[in-house]
Order: sequence, then structure tokens, then C-alpha cells
Amino acid sequence: MLRINRRTVLGSLLSCLLPILSMTSIAHAQTEVQSTSTYPNQAIRVVVPGPPGGATDIITRLVSAELSKEIGQNVWVDNKPGASATIGNNIVAKADPDGYTLLLTFTAIVQAPWLYKNLPYDGLKDLVPITQIARSSDLFLVNSKLGVNSFEEFIALAQKNPGKYSYGSYGNGTSSHIHGEQLKRIKNIDMTHIPYRGANPALQALLAGDLSAAFIDITTMTAYLDSDKFKVLAVTGSDRLKPLPNVRTFTEIGLEGYTSNGWLGIFAPANTPPEVLNFLSEKLQKVMQQAAVVQRIADFSLRQVSNTPEEFKKILLEDYENYGQIIKAANLRID
Repeated sequence: MLRINRRTVLGSLLSCLLPILSMTSIAHAQTEVQSTSTYPNQAIRVVVPGPPGGATDIITRLVSAELSKEIGQNVWVDNKPGASATIGNNIVAKADPDGYTLLLTFTAIVQAPWLYKNLPYDGLKDLVPITQIARSSDLFLVNSKLGVNSFEEFIALAQKNPGKYSYGSYGNGTSSHIHGEQLKRIKNIDMTHIPYRGANPALQALLAGDLSAAFIDITTMTAYLDSDKFKVLAVTGSDRLKPLPNVRTFTEIGLEGYTSNGWLGIFAPANTPPEVLNFLSEKLQKVMQQAAVVQRIADFSLRQVSNTPEEFKKILLEDYENYGQIIKAANLRID
């Protein structure tokens, strides 16, 4: 009599399944190679974690249009504003790593981990950098009615009058808020922080005399630089700005922690195939040399950047550590 035990049955089943599993694995691998080698063969979605109409959105649409010409596929922009860029960033962090969902975002991606306790994504692990698009800076402005003509004069005035003056930012947890708290800590001055829902409302409050001072980005300020209602006392970032060649950086003044620039950059989900990342990087290098792109970035008083994924990653890590030190020192938390 033939005895059939469990081991015999399992062995027979396994011997039958192995060829099928092997064929499935080979087919899957061939599909992956084929899809990568033919990339891109469908439209690419670029998520922007901000509303339509702003500088970030305008630049994204221009870059996307030029990239579309380079790769022969439609590249469309999907605006997902809200929660200090968390909504848009998280969408791409959770997307399939196939190169068909990209992110054009900004500096908040390296600031948010220090400010928020429960982010739904890890910007340094769940996303990979492709290239930086442009660098920006914030201007430190004071209302002309204060009658100060230099950074040192303003600090002396604020130190003599604790609690009397206010500074505006373009939102809680933004670069401008971080810059303001850093200034208060280093110079031991007491100023009230007033956050606004964006840079333009903060600017209008400064122009109206409702604010003593403000940190506002250069893009928002470009059309107002000839106004006599404010004075620019310093700029953040690594170097002076072309539209304001006589205004010192905070580093030149002697303050630490202001060397990081604001920036726009393009990312993909982690685990996107290296060949896809390299393809996109090469195409974007060409896009960033297009005359229309160069001119538009200059129109916003931004400084054009076109670097490799490796170069961009180095900047990300440096900025992450820099903002972490500042935010921890200022004991700044949003939640």
C-alpha cells in the first residue's frame, strides 16, 4: 500500500510550484526592465504643495512645460496646498516610485521635522532629490517711521524698548518665523511675533505701519524695492542679492545661523530606479538652460540653480542640521 504523508504532499506541491514561481519572477523582472527602459511612456504629474498663481506655481508650470518638450510626454501640475506643504509632500512620499509622480517643493521639507511632532512622512527617507531649481533669501525690513538707518541702530532701539516692537512673518513655522526667533535670541531683544497667511499680507501690514519690522522673501518684495515706506537692513542666505548689492548679509553683520538659502527643488519618491532619476536629472539640466526659464527665475529675483542629485542631497543634509540647531535653540514648536 502506498503511504502518502504530509511531507510527501508538500514536496510534490513545491516541485510543481517552483517552475511557476520562477517564471513569474522572471516575467516580473522583465516587466520592470522593460518599463524602465521605455520611461517615460505616459504623462508625468508634478505636485506643488502650494496654491495656483504664486511664484512657486508659475515656475513649476514653466519648468514642466519645458520638460514636456524634452521628453515627449505631457507633464502636468497638480496643486495640493495646505499644512505648511505637508499635504503635497506626503502625496509624493507615498506615491509609486515609478517616476510618474514628482514633487516641486521648498525649504519647509527640512524644517518641518524639527517643528512638528507627527509628520506623516520623512522628507529625508521617503523622498529623493533630483535637482535644485532656484535659491531665495528673506529680507529683514523695518518701517521707515522708526527712523533707523542700519541694523545696529534697530537692535539698539529694540534693546532699549523691550516688548514695544513687533515683527511679521509669512506664517508660523516658516523660514521668516525661524529667522525672527533666531534674531530675538542672539540679540536678546523682546519683539512680538505676528504671523500672517502669506508674505503679501505681511508686506501690506508693514507698508501700512501696522508692523515695526518683518522678514519677507525677495520674490514678494521685488516690485516694492523702490518704496520709501521701509528700509532693508539685512538679507539671509550665503551672499548678497543682485537687486540689493549694498545690503549686507546677516553673516557679514556677524550673526550665525543665517547662511542657509530658501530654495525650490524637485524630488521623487524613495526607491525610484536610479536610471529614471538620472534621466530626469539630465533632462532638467537642459530645461534649466532654456532662455525662458532663466529669464523667469530672474524676474522673481531668484538665483538659478541646476545641480545633480548628489549635490542637492548634500545641501539638504546641511540645511537640515542648520535649521535643527536654530529651532532647538529657540525652543520653537508648532504642535
